[in-house]
Amino acid sequence: MESRTARPPSGAPSRFRRVAATPAYRQVAEAIEREIIAGRIRPGEPIGTEAQLVSQFGVNRSTVREGIRLLEHSGLVRRDSSRRLWVGLPHYGRLALRMSRALVLHEVTFRELYEASLPMQLATVEAAVERATPETIAQLEENIARTERALGDPSEVAKLDAEFHGLVGKASRNRVLQLAREPSELLVMPTTEMILKRVKEGAPRLLHAHRMYVDAIRRRDKQAGRLWARRHLEDWRKGFERAGKDLDQPIDRIYLEST
Repeated sequence: MESRTARPPSGAPSRFRRVAATPAYRQVAEAIEREIIAGRIRPGEPIGTEAQLVSQFGVNRSTVREGIRLLEHSGLVRRDSSRRLWVGLPHYGRLALRMSRALVLHEVTFRELYEASLPMQLATVEAAVERATPETIAQLEENIARTERALGDPSEVAKLDAEFHGLVGKASRNRVLQLAREPSELLVMPTTEMILKRVKEGAPRLLHAHRMYVDAIRRRDKQAGRLWARRHLEDWRKGFERAGKDLDQPIDRIYLEST
């Protein structure tokens, strides 16, 4: 009898993707990363040497070395002078930049950025009102003084605005809020600069909002903090529209067109 191999009919849709084997060095990196993320190995604790990992994983040294290189690049693993491996803290700047690139690749719009920023800013200012220290308040006031001197320079004011909101995040003493704002902030700053270049009263209004933020934080007034966070974001959105931009246009195109 003639043997037959079952084949999908010609033109039939393929329901499954080909199985791709994960390279061994990635399996090594993922296994170590899982232990770190689960808290079973904590920052500052040793992981071992390459030779020990070769023995534990049952792979060759080059495979372990490639896996470790991936973790070193992200900052999860570091080496000391004796070449021993330790758990480190991730380079958040790199992660934030990577996440910002992902947002751009997904063609996020100004409207999406605005809608996501609002609850985050409200939560951050509430926590800052409750927990800000005299030292952080002094840093915010110093930022305001520099912003006042730079009012004629839209690029510098946009940078100082990003710094100001970073300080408010610091004042919140909530690391999740601080880390969560970074990827979107990298997209906020160029749009702020574009608005300041096109809307004459943009910089003075931004400065006034910052002053009212700090006043609310100093007085421990959550209601005023929320009010000015909301007004500040509304100004940002209205300024964007006054600059002639479409809220539903992808952020990257908006910035490229404005440069």
